[in-house]
Amino acid sequence: MKLLVTGANGLLGQKLISLSASLQEISFIATGRGKNRNSLGKYEYRQLNVTSREEVSTVFKEINPDVVINCAAMTHVDQCEIHQEACWSQNVTALEYLIASSIEANALLIQLSTDFIFDGLAGPYTEEALANPLSYYGKSKLASEDLLKSSPVKSAIVRTVLVYGIAHDMSKSNIILWVKHSLEQGKKIKVINDQWRTPTLAEDLALGCMAIAQKKAEGIFNLSGKDLLTPHEMALKTAHFFKLDASLIEEVDGSVFAQLAQRPARTGFILDKAITELNYDPHSFDEGMAILQKQLSLRSL
Repeated sequence: MKLLVTGANGLLGQKLISLSASLQEISFIATGRGKNRNSLGKYEYRQLNVTSREEVSTVFKEINPDVVINCAAMTHVDQCEIHQEACWSQNVTALEYLIASSIEANALLIQLSTDFIFDGLAGPYTEEALANPLSYYGKSKLASEDLLKSSPVKSAIVRTVLVYGIAHDMSKSNIILWVKHSLEQGKKIKVINDQWRTPTLAEDLALGCMAIAQKKAEGIFNLSGKDLLTPHEMALKTAHFFKLDASLIEEVDGSVFAQLAQRPARTGFILDKAITELNYDPHSFDEGMAILQKQLSLRSL
């Protein structure tokens, strides 16, 4: 099987490409806009700007993939609110090009989506729940889902929530690393208590996506963590796990922060379908922190 991963320099992309070390029967083709930022594994790297119809067409014709996992997206929620044209180009128009080329290659196209397609009034959600996005980012990701549903392309939609993990280049932080770093420096931090999520370990998400690819499964799948937590609860767990001063954490509600894009209050996912059909078995948040701690310790050696 030839597996083409777009956005391979991002966190999920890196975790997918790292699986190439153990899945020798799959030919991995990693693609990204800039230079290769992956290190582990056995794969081919190609530069690809998914917002270019010509580049997408050329790469697909040369590779002729069996499965495509589209990790390329504009995901910064407030930036999507400001730069709506760029958001639509990366999250919707690019998918049109990927769909067209996937149809030509007869490839399964796996598209990453988000809990932000929901309004947060009735979470956690099943795959059948009705979407009602509050932000432009959420609207763009729902539009991408609708594109796939109305297209003849073989496809799967993977919805996920608040992905955390450690990338090779450490270019992006996450709530665990932010809390850990802040408390280690003795900084007081404000963390909200009125939003609920099921935070997702990037390694779990990668394994779930790979199960879909290997099974050639189609349809919508919720792939997230299993613990429904507020950011404040995540921060307290982080402080306790790393034995840091939890008194530096101030519990606040979302009104304290001025954010351009509206966030859904209570999302999170019900995972029954993925557990049954994909044998999906995500780590708990505590187990995820232990995995990050081990990865951080290996970096310091």
